[in-house]
Amino acid sequence: MPAFPFTAIVAQEEMKRALLIAAVDPTVGGVLVFGDRGTGKSTAIRALAALLPKIRAVVDCPYSCSPDSPASDCPHCAQAGGKARGKSHTIPVPVVDLPLGATEDRVVGALDLERALTRGEKAFEPGLLARANRGFLYIDEVNLLEDHLVDLLLDVAASGVNTVEREGLSLRHPARFVLVGSGNPEEGELRPQLLDRFGLACEVGTPTEIATRIEVVRRRDAYERDPDGFCATHAASERALQKRIVAARERLGTVAVPDAVLEAAAKLCLALGTDGLRGELTLMRTARALAALDGAETAGIDHLRQIAPSALRHRLRRNPLDESGSTARVARAVAEVLPA
Repeated sequence: MPAFPFTAIVAQEEMKRALLIAAVDPTVGGVLVFGDRGTGKSTAIRALAALLPKIRAVVDCPYSCSPDSPASDCPHCAQAGGKARGKSHTIPVPVVDLPLGATEDRVVGALDLERALTRGEKAFEPGLLARANRGFLYIDEVNLLEDHLVDLLLDVAASGVNTVEREGLSLRHPARFVLVGSGNPEEGELRPQLLDRFGLACEVGTPTEIATRIEVVRRRDAYERDPDGFCATHAASERALQKRIVAARERLGTVAVPDAVLEAAAKLCLALGTDGLRGELTLMRTARALAALDGAETAGIDHLRQIAPSALRHRLRRNPLDESGSTARVARAVAEVLPA
């Protein structure tokens, strides 16, 4: 069954914008989506991956390296040498689900026991991080994942390299992916230091307008009755959005971020009391990516206003004297620091 079209998703504009930004610039640091069940979180992530253009990859490379520039830390391409560049094929952008019950061996990879026992060879069996290279690693209910696995994933996502030291194996391989987590806050929260490592955090809720609820149900029913026909009706809008993403990627390196925008980002983070400088860095990167999506040559204050809630709401310290939620606090600071 084809994936539900990204352009057919009703409402949830903040989540869709954050995912598009991550698709344009993976260095923003991943996306965290928290909200009610049944609000389209996993649907949107799979829809985005299906929307993106296919990538060229080295044939038989378990890490899906690009034939034009195989990763320097890829053991397969290093062994193949120049031959790796001549054999390639196109594959869909990888989307790998990480189940809650996954062991560390399954995530990072381990010794291939079958080859060890039958042939006496010490070989590496790649894990989920290898499969996710150049794609997306999706964790549903990320707030229920064991802390040591979350720590590991965030470190690998930041470095782009997975290092395995176990059972006599010592190996490094590329693991550059966009980490996307989703969950229901009623079932538990992520630790603050882990929240801060995600680039963007979005809140999604159940629609409260009757017309929106009806349209969601109508589209989902039409998709389940005739997936191919439903996708065909949205094919033109999907192609247009795909072209917009590709153009934004090409434009990203030339988009300017003026000092005035950086100063506004710093003032906003100071007003909210965020720790460190990740807030400013994320604001800069996301504003630049959003400007690229808009076809602009320069990131502006309006881009900051649009992405400030997603970039900052999960970086705020708890304030026992302020009963308002983090989203309201960011909105209040934006109104004070970046008045329209």
